[in-house]
Amino acid sequence: MRENKSEILAEGILVIRSGRKTIRMEITPEGSVILRAPLSAGRSVLTRFVRDHEEWIRKHQDLVRERELKLATVPALSDAEIMELESRAKRVIPAKVESIAAAFGVSYGKVRVRILRSRWGSCSQKGDLTFNSLLLLAPSDVLDSVIVHELCHREEMNHSPRFYALLSSRCPGYEKSRLWLRQNGSALLRRVPNRRGEREPS
Repeated sequence: MRENKSEILAEGILVIRSGRKTIRMEITPEGSVILRAPLSAGRSVLTRFVRDHEEWIRKHQDLVRERELKLATVPALSDAEIMELESRAKRVIPAKVESIAAAFGVSYGKVRVRILRSRWGSCSQKGDLTFNSLLLLAPSDVLDSVIVHELCHREEMNHSPRFYALLSSRCPGYEKSRLWLRQNGSALLRRVPNRRGEREPS
């Protein structure tokens, strides 16, 4: 596969070139625009593509700004609420992991549940799993998809196409859950004061 190349188009738009055949546009959770383009696509072609999609860009950047305004008013959890959440998460999440792992015939090591500052879950080389207590504030299918994601790493310790094929077969709605976390995850993380954040697992 040919190596990806990046450059900056007008107005700070990041262009990532690769061996792909089509141009694809993304809006990051922060509202930035990313173009994924073929290596052969000229800058004039990319500029015209951006111009043709200006309305789409404005619409999605407006949605990002609206979401940021909502995040600014999300109430923080009290110490008592955090303690209750952590206690409940340590009961609920390991039980869900056990049930889901049994359904797929997957083994694992220890299960740790704690408040993390950025990640939702992780799987170590030893098979130990760590999950963010804040997942209990998300819809149940989002929690389930994160558990399935980490359990799939017991068979594929990477994010290769084989990993995503396995994840898709075991959790057909994972894309919807991942989108929910992209759109709402920051709001969950902001509900906990920084002093309560745990160090990320290594």
